[in-house]
Amino acid sequence: MASATEDNLYVGTSAAEILHFVSIPADADDESLASTFIFASRLQPEFRQTQNVTQVSSGVQQILPLSGAKKVCILCNNTLTFYSLPELSPAFPNSRVHGCSWVGGVDLNNMDVTNGSVDIIMICLKSRIRLVRIGNEPKLIRNIEFPACLAAARRQNYACVADANFYSLLDVENQQKINLFPISSLDENAGSGKVEDISPAVEQSNSRNSLSGGLGSREPRGDDRSHGRSTSLGNFVTGLGKRQESPASRSRERPGINSPEALERANSPPVAPNLEKPDSASRSSSRQPSAPEKPLPPPPDRDSSQRIMPTKPLRLSMYLRPHIVSPSASEFLLTTGITLTEPGVGIFVNLDGDVVRGTLEFSRYPTAVVIDRSDSAEGGPQLDVDSHEGHVLAAMSRPGTTQEHLSIEIQKWSVTADDKKEWLDIPINSPADAGSKGNNFDGHGLRAVHTVNTVPFPEVGASLRAARLRLPRDQIGTPAIKEGKTKIDEWEARRNMEETKFGHRLGGRECNIVAWSGSSIWWVVRNPLSMRLDAAIDQLLNAVDDVKGIELDRSKLIKIVESIRGQEETTETDFLSLEYIRQKISLILFCDLIIKPRFSLTPQNNDKRIVEASLMEGTIDPRVILTMTPLLREEIVEGTKGIWIHSGLLRVVEHFWSATLAKSQSSEEQTADVNQEEMLGLLKTYLLAWRQRKGFGSIADEIEVFQTVDGAILHLLLHQDSLHISGSSRLPSSRAELYSIVDSGVDCFDRAVVLLEKYRRLYVLSRLYGSQRMAAKVLHTWRRIIDGESDTGDELADGENEVRKYLVRIKDPSLVREYGAWLARRNPALGVQVYTDDNSRVKLSPHEVVELLQEKAPEAVKVYLEHLVFGKKNFQYANDLISYYLDNVLSVLGSSKEAHELLAQSYENYRALYPPKPTYRQFIIDNAVPVPWWHDRLRLLELLGGSHGADFSYNVESILSRIEPFEQDLVPESIILDGRQGRHQQALRLLTHGLGDYHTAINYCLLGGASIFYPTSGTVSLIEAPTNEEQSILFGFLLGEFLRIEDVNNRLERTSELLERFGAWYDVSDVLGLIPESWSVDLISGFLVNAFRRLIEDKNEAMITKALSGAENLQIASSFIEKCNTLGPHIETV
Repeated sequence: MASATEDNLYVGTSAAEILHFVSIPADADDESLASTFIFASRLQPEFRQTQNVTQVSSGVQQILPLSGAKKVCILCNNTLTFYSLPELSPAFPNSRVHGCSWVGGVDLNNMDVTNGSVDIIMICLKSRIRLVRIGNEPKLIRNIEFPACLAAARRQNYACVADANFYSLLDVENQQKINLFPISSLDENAGSGKVEDISPAVEQSNSRNSLSGGLGSREPRGDDRSHGRSTSLGNFVTGLGKRQESPASRSRERPGINSPEALERANSPPVAPNLEKPDSASRSSSRQPSAPEKPLPPPPDRDSSQRIMPTKPLRLSMYLRPHIVSPSASEFLLTTGITLTEPGVGIFVNLDGDVVRGTLEFSRYPTAVVIDRSDSAEGGPQLDVDSHEGHVLAAMSRPGTTQEHLSIEIQKWSVTADDKKEWLDIPINSPADAGSKGNNFDGHGLRAVHTVNTVPFPEVGASLRAARLRLPRDQIGTPAIKEGKTKIDEWEARRNMEETKFGHRLGGRECNIVAWSGSSIWWVVRNPLSMRLDAAIDQLLNAVDDVKGIELDRSKLIKIVESIRGQEETTETDFLSLEYIRQKISLILFCDLIIKPRFSLTPQNNDKRIVEASLMEGTIDPRVILTMTPLLREEIVEGTKGIWIHSGLLRVVEHFWSATLAKSQSSEEQTADVNQEEMLGLLKTYLLAWRQRKGFGSIADEIEVFQTVDGAILHLLLHQDSLHISGSSRLPSSRAELYSIVDSGVDCFDRAVVLLEKYRRLYVLSRLYGSQRMAAKVLHTWRRIIDGESDTGDELADGENEVRKYLVRIKDPSLVREYGAWLARRNPALGVQVYTDDNSRVKLSPHEVVELLQEKAPEAVKVYLEHLVFGKKNFQYANDLISYYLDNVLSVLGSSKEAHELLAQSYENYRALYPPKPTYRQFIIDNAVPVPWWHDRLRLLELLGGSHGADFSYNVESILSRIEPFEQDLVPESIILDGRQGRHQQALRLLTHGLGDYHTAINYCLLGGASIFYPTSGTVSLIEAPTNEEQSILFGFLLGEFLRIEDVNNRLERTSELLERFGAWYDVSDVLGLIPESWSVDLISGFLVNAFRRLIEDKNEAMITKALSGAENLQIASSFIEKCNTLGPHIETV
């Protein structure tokens, strides 16, 4: 028997001694961290020597520590004594309870709660159970009429108890009982399942007083050491051991309960019955029946006047030790069976006495049962948690072995179809231990104690500690991996020491279950999760045999991942263990997929999806994954500190390094598998998911990791996109993802520039520069593309316009000057828009722009001036614009014969048109030649013609002097300039005979020669019209020119039309003087009719005016006379 509390271990021996051991913590330098127990003291508990004490029941039977009261109850040879913790000094002087069969019943719901240094226990006697409060002194709470209890477990007011035959459920507060079922299936006395009242017939008024006083009035005085109402603790303890009877207790006694032999057999490790040799079947000194079919003889009872004879015989094989444990706050687990050598059954019962859950099956009826909840918190046991997960440990002989010895059968109490039992063999200390038969093991045991002990597991720390991953250049290639340092410096050595110490701290696991055999005691602890799963993973890896064609069983790896999914981490060891297992499995699945690709995007094969999910969940350093992919190995940034991963992963990584190296050497193309579209998609998804973790403080080596991730994503997308560019189709998603990556910015900027230059993706490079606000680099890259440098993606559509829009957005004046001038030199129209856009963030004055363009883009000066004059109506620069137009036109005429011919042909074609015809200005616009100088000439005519109002002026003489050599070619220009100088007759002569533009000639007369090439709307109102006299003079000049038209018909038509439409500006006598006498009157009949009509109208108008004037005179004279009459005469004296 063994028990422990805090740092003390108490061992009970068959020699009726208590051995006290004290735990000494491990030294700080001890890597094992295992505590050491040293012998402290030896104690011989007091007990009453009786003839009924058999060899089997001799010795220490129970050790019950009470952490609240700081006491320990020791049951030795059916005598209960009390001692103080931890030194085992007597707690209550002369305190003993004789005839005690079992002690315990501490409330399992309050195991972790201290109730004011008080514990309540159940003391089981032959005739009843006493509920006692142990504090500074023992105090009786109540008696419960349940005789010969052998085991119990209590949850607050409910206790599940057992005697030698039956399990029962008690309500200790209301003192009610429900009989559940027999311990042995051979027992024909089945429980009724009804609620029975077990309260005493006569309640003691002082039952809740002190334990000594309360018992003194009820205990018979058969013993001379009990004194009635004495309050001494000795009297109470002595009386506690005496047998008590009541009518209710007698009526509920069953056959065999009070039999000392049955009691002793049930209270001690059971003896395997030997039906052939009954004398050797028991080591008890009391007489046993000669055959199991015969009823047991009742023993003499000194304390009872009645003798109860059993009504049904009980066979020896029916006496199985009852086991009661409580896996949760509302359930008890009870064991039943037939014999010790046959299978047993575990039944779950709730607080209502109903069977719940499914049953547990034990390979044999157990000798001890313990609940282990260590899986509910991986770092240590939870002594009492209402958990749905846990294990049941049962001690028994393992069936099927050639030599039976004690083993522990382990199974989950929430059994499912996939759960399997596990076995743990207890080591054999002596040949005698190995010879036990029939599941009967004396000196062996298993129990849960009231303290926890840390058991070190160095293997756990060795696997979970971090270690540096050395990237082999000879295998991976040079300079694929950029390694910061090649030798272990002082920092790395210090880090290794820290990790080693950290690993030692992680290797411990707490437990509260002990097992003993002979002279040895062991802590029973479940292997840590990382060790169990790591061993299962290694077993799957070792089973792979390429020669025999045995592949990795991926389904079992996936089941391992699913088994830990959703498991909560309560300690640091839990967190690191689960992380390590997930990382190891994800690494194995990914590497196995690379080595033996089995991509087939069908519903039957979802390897890609599984690997993606595993990689996401594993959170392994992505640099480790990239070492397995030849295409992306060169993107790994190791840094000066290196790559640190769980030490247990190093062997796996090195194993797959060699496997991938062998594959690459045997294949014709190293990246054949990686370049598959499915693998690229898998890696892309994984890396993009990792990229979203930027900024998480929990990521070690964040700078190097995300430099690697960004570089790998960019490289992968460039490679993926290049496949579609060179192929027959494109993948829009990859292009959009590539833009998204560079636009959001990358941590590996320098590497990204190198990659984009390598793949000749200049436009993407410009977007990368743009994400870093590097405007100069953006413009320089676009300039390279526009100037013809190769851009594989060919993505910069309308590059010059993109440059213009970008220059409008930036704020750097120097860049606007430099690249605006460059763009104006390439495309003057677009370049000028950089300086003329109202939304431009850099404003330059027109003078600055003109000077800049004159220096770097002379051809754009004209365009900019056009914008100022025609767009902004800034006529300050009109003379400069006229000069530019004139320079361009004259330079062309001076160097091109075709230009002369083109102008001459235009004049000839226009003159050949038969009226009515458009004006010459409209004619040359409609028939414009697509050459720059023709456009410049139209603009020049518009400016010279005065279309911008009377306030606009220019140097006429200077312009005339320049165009004089080309006077025959520039007829409209000469006409405009003659009109500006007042040479109207010369201007009308050129319009009539040089151009044949009669309509414009008439307009010239109407407008006074101010403008002839004016627009149809806009500025005409700005021109001041000439007087009627001035118009008459001009029309006179025009009539003379019309009369000199060479073509007779044309002359007659134009003259007659002019006189008929504008005859009002002509004098009849003057016209008749100019008209040749040979002309028929009909030619000018219209003019003459209109003239005579105007003369008659004038005469009639004069007569009416004269008459109206006479009437007006009469009115005025009449008004004068009336006024004079009103005033009367006025006499003046002289």
